[in-house]
Amino acid sequence: MDTEAQHEKRDRSSDIPTGAEERSRFSRSPWLVTGRGTVGSSWLSWRRTGLLGLFCTVFVLLFSTFVLQPFLIPSGSMEPTLRVGDRLLVNKLAYRFGTAPERGDVIVFDGTGSFVQEPAGGNPVTGLLHGAAAALGLAEPAETDFVKRVVGVGGDRVVCCDKGGRVEVNGRAVDERYVYAGDAPSRVPFDIVVPEGTLWVMGDHRSNSRDSRDHLGEPGGGMVPVERVIGRADWIGWPVGRWSVLEPTDAFREVPAPGSGAHG
Repeated sequence: MDTEAQHEKRDRSSDIPTGAEERSRFSRSPWLVTGRGTVGSSWLSWRRTGLLGLFCTVFVLLFSTFVLQPFLIPSGSMEPTLRVGDRLLVNKLAYRFGTAPERGDVIVFDGTGSFVQEPAGGNPVTGLLHGAAAALGLAEPAETDFVKRVVGVGGDRVVCCDKGGRVEVNGRAVDERYVYAGDAPSRVPFDIVVPEGTLWVMGDHRSNSRDSRDHLGEPGGGMVPVERVIGRADWIGWPVGRWSVLEPTDAFREVPAPGSGAHG
C-alpha cells in the first residue's frame, strides 16, 4: 500500500515534462519563433503587399488608358460648366464604336498640330511619371491636352455673329445658354466651313478661352482632327460637392445638317 508521501512524490514527478514533451511544446508555441522566421514572415508580408499595390496601380492605369480617365481642369476656360480643380471622368469608349463627336459635346483632345506645335523632347522618365499621375487625375494634364465644347462638325458652316450677336451654324442661330454670364458668344468675327474629319471647338468662358478662334491664321485653321479626340467628358467626379453628370445641351437641336442649303 502506498503511503501518502509516495503519492505526493508521484504527483510532483508527473508535473515535470520530459525533454521530448518540452521540445514539442516549444515547437508548437506561436510566440516562440526564431528571429530568422520573424524576419522571413515579415518580408513575405511586405512582398505580398507590394505586389498587390503594383497590380492595383497597373489595373487603374490600364482602365484609365482605355476606358475612363480622370482629367484635372487647370483653367477657367470652360466656366461655368467646369471649374478650376474639377476632376472630369472622360469616357474613352464614347467614340470607339463608329460614333463621332456631335455638336455640343464637351471633349478632351490632344491639340498637338492644331493648338500647339510638336512638344520639345524632355526627360523621358519625368514625362512618364507625370503622364501616369495625370492619368490618375493627380496632376495637371499634359500641355497638349485641352477640354472644349464642339460647336461645328465636318461640313458645318459656323459664323459669328448674326444681327443678334449669336453664333450661327448652317444658317441657324444657336442659343448658347452654357456661355459664361456677361460674355459675348465671340468678340472675334469669323466665317468658316469645317473640313470633314475635323471639329471647330470653343470654350464656354469665351473671353477666357484660347480655342479654334485663336488659330484661324495658322496651319489647320484651328480645326481639331477627330482622330485626336481622347474622349467625351461625361461626369464630374471630384470634389464631392460637384458630383454630377454633364447633361447634353439642346442648343443645336434645330441646326440643319450641313449641305442642306440652309446656309446658302
